[in-house]
Order: sequence, then C-alpha cells, then structure tokens
Amino acid sequence: MPQTTIPFLPPQTELETRAVLKKLAPAHRYLAELKGMTATIPNEHILINTLVLQEARDSSEIENVITTQDDLYKANLFADYIKNPAAKEGREFSYCHHKSG
Repeated sequence: MPQTTIPFLPPQTELETRAVLKKLAPAHRYLAELKGMTATIPNEHILINTLVLQEARDSSEIENVITTQDDLYKANLFADYIKNPAAKEGREFSYCHHKSG
C-alpha cells in the first residue's frame, strides 16, 4: 500500500484567491435559489434524508456491510420492518446523524 502524507492545517497556500472570490457571488445566488426551491417541497427533510441514507449505505459498504437503498428507505420509514442487519446499521447511522445535527 502506498504511503501518503496528510498536510497540516491550515494549508500554506492562499485559499481566498481572486478566482475563488469571483465565484463566491454566483455560488451564493445558486444556494439561495436552491433554498427557495426546497421551501416549496411539502416536507423538505425528505430531500436531506435521501442524502443521509445514501451516505449511510456508502459508509456501511466501506465496512463491508452491504444493503440496498430500498431496504434503507423502508427501515427509515418503518422501524418494525428492519429484518436486514445492514439496513439496521444504516438506520442507526441516519438516526445518529439527525441527533448530531
């Protein structure tokens, strides 16, 4: 396995370059637009929950715990459905994420 080194923080290079600062205004505008669009969704947490469940699945997969998106969604909606241990782990990941946020 190749040896990698992680640089110390903060980075020695300047992050707030002219190019980055020029992109800041459009990024701010697009984020505001996205926030406005999510306000039109009846339950905007649905959008966030899908991202959390995807992260839970990917995180579990790294640990060699394999499950499907379908099982994760069902486990998230119906706690008594959890038959798959991998889906249970994904649900717990999602639950912990919500508690910390």
